[in-house]
Amino acid sequence: MMNHMHRIAALALLLATAAAHAALPPPTPAQQEAAAAKKAAADAQAARDKASLAASMDAISARWRSRAAAQGWKTHAPVAIAAAAPAAIGGPAQVPAPAGQPEGKLTQAGAAAPIRSEKHGTAPPSTDVKAGPTKAVPAGTPPTVQKGTPKVDNK
Repeated sequence: MMNHMHRIAALALLLATAAAHAALPPPTPAQQEAAAAKKAAADAQAARDKASLAASMDAISARWRSRAAAQGWKTHAPVAIAAAAPAAIGGPAQVPAPAGQPEGKLTQAGAAAPIRSEKHGTAPPSTDVKAGPTKAVPAGTPPTVQKGTPKVDNK
């Protein structure tokens, strides 16, 4: 009896998952037009926001430069920033291969370069590496840094 119930439950689950995986109908032309209009409105708003941000950044930069000159600070000429390509604004940058490796393959110069690694002992240690292990101190030696933490009774 119990085995029969398990089979019925499994069949019901199988039918439910099949219905859940059914494809949605394609959007109607009215829905497609509404989505296109919504995307166009969002793109226009993004362009307005971008222009507003650039204008406010330019105003702040100009104000800072005028104050810096008045206070005797050294300033450098502003750097022109190239505008991003419209396709690059919408998504992540498309990089065809790692930098310095055309088509993602190691060049002859890269293959001929010696491999230097601190881990493998083929490179000298960095200057920030400790010269040796920390020396042991006798038991009961007080710590060198006294933080002054108050005694707390947490019972």
